[in-house]
Amino acid sequence: MTATADTLVEVDGLVRRFGETTAVDGLSFSVRRGEMFGLIGPDGAGKTTTLRVLLGLLQPHAGRVRTCGLDPLKESISFFASIHGVKGWKARRDELLDLLRMTPFRKRLADRLSGGMKQKLALSCTLIHTPELLILDEPTTGVDPVSRRDFWKILAHLQRAGLTLLVTTPYLDEAERCQRIGMMDHGRLLELDAPAAIKARAGGALLEVIARPKRAAQDLLLRRPEVAAIESFGERLHATLHPAAAARAAETAGTLGTALRDAGLEVEAIRPVPPTLEDLFIARMQAGEVHA
Repeated sequence: MTATADTLVEVDGLVRRFGETTAVDGLSFSVRRGEMFGLIGPDGAGKTTTLRVLLGLLQPHAGRVRTCGLDPLKESISFFASIHGVKGWKARRDELLDLLRMTPFRKRLADRLSGGMKQKLALSCTLIHTPELLILDEPTTGVDPVSRRDFWKILAHLQRAGLTLLVTTPYLDEAERCQRIGMMDHGRLLELDAPAAIKARAGGALLEVIARPKRAAQDLLLRRPEVAAIESFGERLHATLHPAAAARAAETAGTLGTALRDAGLEVEAIRPVPPTLEDLFIARMQAGEVHA
């Protein structure tokens, strides 16, 4: 494996175990220069372990990783040896405070900052030496919705300015903002592509259903052979279809609507809709599919 001018992160066949548990199982992906790449997955998927190997905090048991063309284990020592060597740091500090809208809080003690502001402070400290690669592990977990949206706007600004970002997140709406994503579960990849491409491959595999009583509709749909999985979103149900049924989604919607009405349920709407990443990810996990 050789890092190129077009890639800043290379992961090739990475394996990392903890005792008898394999946290990362043959993982391979790359992060292109200037893109925002997201690793997504549930707790225990192997996201944080992957980042810790990339940062040189853990050694791989098999496979290789390279960041910026460097071996992270060796580079960690060099980094900490030179961490105090940043020149012109006051101007850079003021630039970052302005970018992150923290100038009004510049005299406040760190422990007096809100959760969102603490994350911005941590980001400022990370960017002070103008890195070409930024690695963030679930940076908005525990942050309020307004601060979370603001934080991702800042990341998008940094990416447009040429910074390369590798981000893990449990929030799939955030993953939509990345140029490419890797869906992980149990240490392996389920998907690796642009969010739009992943959703396009799914086609019309999702039906949105509004029917009452909702629980009775959910139970009936789960018994239908056309339906692979059901998720509840407020008053709506999202029914993921098996491939054969998805190929004729409009016809399937009519068939299922008739079945619901024949069972005495009130059907307000049943229609094919574009699936979200969350819909696709849940369906892939429930189906137990793994990308080799």
